Amino acid sequence: MSTAILTGPPVAGSSLEADLRTLGFDVRTAGDAAGATELLAEVPAQERVALVDPRFVGHLHALRLALTDPRFPAAAVPGVLSVQAGARAALDRAAGRIPVGAGTAHLTDVLTDTLTEALDRADVGLHRVEPGSLVATLALTPAQREEAREAVAAVDDEAVRLRTAVKSRDGFFTTFCISPYSRYLARWCARRGLTPNQVTTASLLTALIAAGSAATGTRGGFVAAGVLLLLSFVLDCTDGQLARYSLQYSTLGAWLDATFDRAKEYAYYAGLALGAARGGDDVWALALGAMILQTCRHVVDFAFNEGSEFEGGAGAAGPAVALSDRLDSVGWTVWVRRMIVLPIGERWAMIAVLTALTTPRIVFYALLVGCALAACYTTAGRVLRSRARRARRTDRAARALADLADYGPLVELLTGRGRGRARTGSLLAPVMAFLSSAVLLVWVISQPDPATWLTVGVAVCSALLAAAALSRPLKGALDWLVPPFFRAGEYLTVLVLAARADVHGALPAAYGLIAAVAYHHYDTVYRIRGGTGAPPRWLVRATGGHEGRILVITVLAALLPATGFTIALTALAVVLALLVLAESIRFWVAAHTHGAPAVHDEGEPA
Repeated sequence: MSTAILTGPPVAGSSLEADLRTLGFDVRTAGDAAGATELLAEVPAQERVALVDPRFVGHLHALRLALTDPRFPAAAVPGVLSVQAGARAALDRAAGRIPVGAGTAHLTDVLTDTLTEALDRADVGLHRVEPGSLVATLALTPAQREEAREAVAAVDDEAVRLRTAVKSRDGFFTTFCISPYSRYLARWCARRGLTPNQVTTASLLTALIAAGSAATGTRGGFVAAGVLLLLSFVLDCTDGQLARYSLQYSTLGAWLDATFDRAKEYAYYAGLALGAARGGDDVWALALGAMILQTCRHVVDFAFNEGSEFEGGAGAAGPAVALSDRLDSVGWTVWVRRMIVLPIGERWAMIAVLTALTTPRIVFYALLVGCALAACYTTAGRVLRSRARRARRTDRAARALADLADYGPLVELLTGRGRGRARTGSLLAPVMAFLSSAVLLVWVISQPDPATWLTVGVAVCSALLAAAALSRPLKGALDWLVPPFFRAGEYLTVLVLAARADVHGALPAAYGLIAAVAYHHYDTVYRIRGGTGAPPRWLVRATGGHEGRILVITVLAALLPATGFTIALTALAVVLALLVLAESIRFWVAAHTHGAPAVHDEGEPA
């Protein structure tokens, strides 16, 4: 239940009370500021409370933005202040400090603005809503009220609401081929009481059906799979637009949206591989390569973004940023650059069309080439930006990079929990991380039979190099490259060992194992983004960390015959999947149940 307190007598002819009830508020009226303070004390501390000046004039959606957005502890527009439970104590203190008596009329005449300024000073996370073309104002005189009403009538509230339901920055395909009609689908869902999480689940189910259609291996199945994949993407756009349209943001919803995107795409890759196998074409190595490449692209995005917090600001970013800004001034280059990175819309459209018209092998070749070019483009740009910076990364950002590195108990023991001093300009960490992965990969690729105890010895050397990379806090300019190097080394080692086993089922087993590990890495990112920190250390230790998993896999390869190695990979995949899924689901459901601050993840462009 939510309560709205009118801080003075209602204004004749105003629809404000009706609008507040439309938004689900129980409306109470106070005669003056003292009465508003008394009513405020009666509202339970766990409830959202709004203070509204009766002289407010504005669009219903402007009120909705100020009063019902769950992402902020407090939000305000002129004449309106909304406070959730987390900021109620600060609001009560501010209300109790307002003086009464002669000379205080300037503080109590517009009580909402006085309390808004007090909460701003209290640093409770107050969000001042920018209504844009919507009207949200205080009309203190009849003339101002008439002018404000004319301004309200001149702007279509619903048109603005539909337009802002679409992400401000998206890919070309999504912007021009999906969003023009998916926003209306979002409105249709909102009017029927559907939630973003329900639409997200429908998108997942549609993609899984598409994967099943692709797995039939027939031309009809491939055509149906392409159509269903596009429909799944339409629903994927709709869930975010529904969240923005109806302000139904939640921590659980952001996690479901991000997690299901990965599950849909990687399940579809597996469906294509199964379909190809039915036709006598084994493309599991290509499917696994596509999943590895896409996951590593995301790790680059995540590590760069999470590591881009610097003491005293980001500082100068050099000529790369200046060139980017100049290109942004030329309209067509913006769309070209967004398409070059092969964002999710363009990528899924390409997959869907090629699935319907060609073969799974061609689909994976196109994916590998396109994603590789996109990865080179984005990574090169980020390296140039990073090399030009001289600012020092914050402790929080360095900790996030260390968490993304996913090091296990062996590295933890060797580094003494990272007590070394950081060197901002040092390349030690990325060089050691690169060598840690490169030494092992070169060895397993160059050996005719890498399933030997010598490979285990090389894996131990790789772990020592990983410990050297993490021996100091990750505050160097290019230290964000450490997690991607580790991910590529771990995933590709599993791919090569499974491919060299040359036995039926080894590559699908490796696919399942890497999918489980990748889920753990994505979950780490989403927890850090949500402000809750990385998964607990016991979970990371239980999964072995990247160096521990590599050691276990190389030992299994050396110890077991090819068939036994395949069975071991399958068992390891099942154990890791159950472990990380159980803890992840427990965490996110608990966060949702216990009222964690709502978030909305706009998602990665890739």
